[in-house]
Amino acid sequence: MTFVLKPFGLAFDLVNIAIIYLLPVLFNAVYGGLRPALYSAILGVLAFDFFFVPPVASFAVSDLRYLVSFGVYLAVATLTASLAARLKRQVHYSKQKEAHTAALYALSKQMSAIADIDSMLDHFSLQVSQTLETEIAIYLTNNRNNLVLAHRTAEHPDDSQKNAELSVAQRMFEHGETADLNESPGNFIPLRAEKRIYGVMVFYPKQTLNGISTEQMQLLEALAGLAASAIARVKLAEEAKIAHLTAESERLRTAILNSVSHELRTPLAAIIGSATGLIEGEHLFSSEDRMELLFTIRDGALRMNRLVINLLSMVQLESGMLRLRKNWCDVEDLIGVTLTQVKDFQQHRKLRAELPDDDPIIVLGDEVLLEQMLVNVVSNAIKYSPDYSEIVLSVQTEEDDVVISVSDKGIGLEEDEHDRIFEKFYRSAAAKQITGTGLGLAICKGIVELHGGTISAKPNEQRGTIITIMLPFNKQDDKYATFLRKGHLES
Repeated sequence: MTFVLKPFGLAFDLVNIAIIYLLPVLFNAVYGGLRPALYSAILGVLAFDFFFVPPVASFAVSDLRYLVSFGVYLAVATLTASLAARLKRQVHYSKQKEAHTAALYALSKQMSAIADIDSMLDHFSLQVSQTLETEIAIYLTNNRNNLVLAHRTAEHPDDSQKNAELSVAQRMFEHGETADLNESPGNFIPLRAEKRIYGVMVFYPKQTLNGISTEQMQLLEALAGLAASAIARVKLAEEAKIAHLTAESERLRTAILNSVSHELRTPLAAIIGSATGLIEGEHLFSSEDRMELLFTIRDGALRMNRLVINLLSMVQLESGMLRLRKNWCDVEDLIGVTLTQVKDFQQHRKLRAELPDDDPIIVLGDEVLLEQMLVNVVSNAIKYSPDYSEIVLSVQTEEDDVVISVSDKGIGLEEDEHDRIFEKFYRSAAAKQITGTGLGLAICKGIVELHGGTISAKPNEQRGTIITIMLPFNKQDDKYATFLRKGHLES
């Protein structure tokens, strides 16, 4: 500034020159801080006195009033520098707070979508390490309420350091206070959420000379609270899931016991009574009577067999153990096997199949499970249909699906029951007088969904219900379709 003003000499008023000398003070205060600003203010007073205040080229002053001006100048420069430096710190602090808030928001948004603790800890530690340049070790409680190492981003320390770290973390977990102890170079923060401590987080700054500032420590505590909330959410979700599974298992066990005690009692009583009659009254029954008793025994055994199969299938579906053995299945063969299996207990109901006359319809699936599904649907229609009524099985093909419909003229359903009948253990109020477990259609739904299809119910036009099954349609090439058609014609 002196080099700029010197060529003008005394062309400027001394007051203006003194004011202009404030510019480097402001510049250094904004970009350098308070100390550079004070340094430039002192240099400005000396340059102003030496080059512009009479006598020029000397630090002496001819008028003592200039000393007062120098004092006022230094006071104004100091005040201006301090205000500018404070404003700079506030701007820096505001930007830092904004960055921390944005980091917390982004991290919380990302962590809210993670439902696995290991994945959450990996993502959390990676974000924190990149943001604050710190290494992290996280200790969580086990089933015995003891701390165990759950995650670490730094290199594994030796055994002595590891034991010291775990000891400090255990004491921190028991007392629940934030600490920076001499026993370990890390900063220990408890993972607290809703008055419960889930573990301890240890932060190791990579630049150990500078340490962690107060703002960084506040951010670390906020991050620890965020991690604790995420861990609490995941653990509570796991506990809720376990509680739900326990309740469902208890409900399933109770329902199975009730079904076994009630559903098996009737066919067992019929089997025992018929067998006892055959044994004790061998000479009292005619051949027709003995044949009728044998049919009763067979029907009871078939009913028990269906119940056991349904119970086992439901257990497999609930446990996820049911696996598909996919093969190419002809829908016409599935319908034929189904009609054969239900023939023994269809009694006076009439079963009619409507199949297309063109090429065979092929689906990719487990033929045993598909047959079980169709038998359950048709058996359900038989059970709730009156004698001498007609049950129709129809097969149609759409663009990407095979549609199998089973329509009956039975007791029908209420409007809000067409979806609920596929729930486990649900039985319509109109069917209470008919024995059943409420598992058959639920098993059908599980089998159909395993094949990538859907099953639904709707009312029949006149009376009864229509169950519609949609399975993915696999169109075969002409050679394979011709081979299947030829096999059908020969058989």
